[in-house]
Amino acid sequence: MKKGRLEAFSDGVFAILITIMVLELHAPEGNTFEALRPLIPKFVSYILSFIYLAIYWNNHHHLFQIVEHINGKVLWYNTLLLFCLSLVPFVTAWMGENEFSAAPVALYGIILLLCGCAYYILLQSLLKVHGSKSLLAMSIGNDFKGKISVIIYSIGVLLSFYNSWLGFALYCLVAGIWFIPDQRIEKRIKE
Repeated sequence: MKKGRLEAFSDGVFAILITIMVLELHAPEGNTFEALRPLIPKFVSYILSFIYLAIYWNNHHHLFQIVEHINGKVLWYNTLLLFCLSLVPFVTAWMGENEFSAAPVALYGIILLLCGCAYYILLQSLLKVHGSKSLLAMSIGNDFKGKISVIIYSIGVLLSFYNSWLGFALYCLVAGIWFIPDQRIEKRIKE
């Protein structure tokens, strides 16, 4: 199967998710900067989630630049990833509205963990389609960043019940790890 429709559909979902998140930020009734203060937790959670969606979109884009073809399993695993990502606006709003209390921060981490696992499953299905000698397999290598991210998310979820700010800090750490552009695929495409 060709990959064009999958890419177009995925791009549309990413755009919708980002739009939904920004619509949760409502302007305050006051006309001073002080009126913005109650929005700070919502805005901070929005920033982190926007960064996460941008990271996933960038990596998804790079992944499908190197992929030559797909199959039905890839379509379903891509849909699983999009489903998990579609939960990000909900947990973003809940976390921001509740000023980073334990349960919302833990659920946010669980959703990030699910997204990371779904991306890993998608990647593995693409590797099966293309084989262990493919350009994709050579580009991905052992996927250390992907594996360590899932571990950090898990620790963050557990820590959230002890101290929600520690859990949130770990989610920020993972975003920082991935914010630096992943050059594995770009290097292979240029060669």
